Amino acid sequence: MPLFSRRARAVAVVASLAAATLLSGCTGTVQDLVERGVEDTVEDATGGRVELSGELPADFPASVPIIDGSIELAGGAASSDGWVVVLTSEAADPLGDARAEVEGAGFREDSTLAQASAAGTVYTDGEFLVILAGEGGTVTYTVTPAP
Repeated sequence: MPLFSRRARAVAVVASLAAATLLSGCTGTVQDLVERGVEDTVEDATGGRVELSGELPADFPASVPIIDGSIELAGGAASSDGWVVVLTSEAADPLGDARAEVEGAGFREDSTLAQASAAGTVYTDGEFLVILAGEGGTVTYTVTPAP
C-alpha cells in the first residue's frame, strides 16, 4: 500500500477515535477502558504508539510548535510516517493561534496541497507537512515528513 494511503488511513482512524472518545463524556473506569481500547485500536491500525496521557510522543518534531492546551490524544506511526496531536485550549481562537505559531516558526501555507485536506490548512517548511484543523476549542495537528 502506498505510504500516503497508509498515512491517510492512520489519520482517519486516529481522528475518528479521538472524536468518539472526546464526545463520549466517559468518566472513571469506563473512560479508562475506552481510552485503552482507542489506544490499542490506533496502535494496531498504525503500527505506532498512541498516548491519551497528555504528552507529545518523544520523537515529535521540535520544529513544529504546539499551542498551550490540554493534549487529549497524541500518537505517531514512527517518525517516518508521522504524528497526530489533538488538544483542547481555553484561548479565544485556538486554531488562529496554532496557525500564527506555525507560520512564526517558518512554515508557509502550501496551497498546492490544499486539496489533500479539505478539512484543514496545509503548511510546510520543506522538511514537514503540518495540517491544522479545528473547531471550537479543539485543534488537531497532523504532521508528516514532506514528500
